[in-house]
Amino acid sequence: MIISFIFFLILFLGGIYVMGLAQSLEEFQGLVFIAGILLSSLALAFVMRQRDSATRRRDNWTNKATE
Repeated sequence: MIISFIFFLILFLGGIYVMGLAQSLEEFQGLVFIAGILLSSLALAFVMRQRDSATRRRDNWTNKATE
């Protein structure tokens, strides 16, 4: 779990870096910024989907009540 957290933290921070990098580019600023948003969103989505997280859900994709 720690290794996946570190991986997704790097992915999240990389997305923020790419969004900041988009401002200094001459061309394709919009595409690079959108890529940064997608990287950050992907990292957050995978961390929230992970089982045995702080929400104590057994299966995050079902409609079962949490404990």
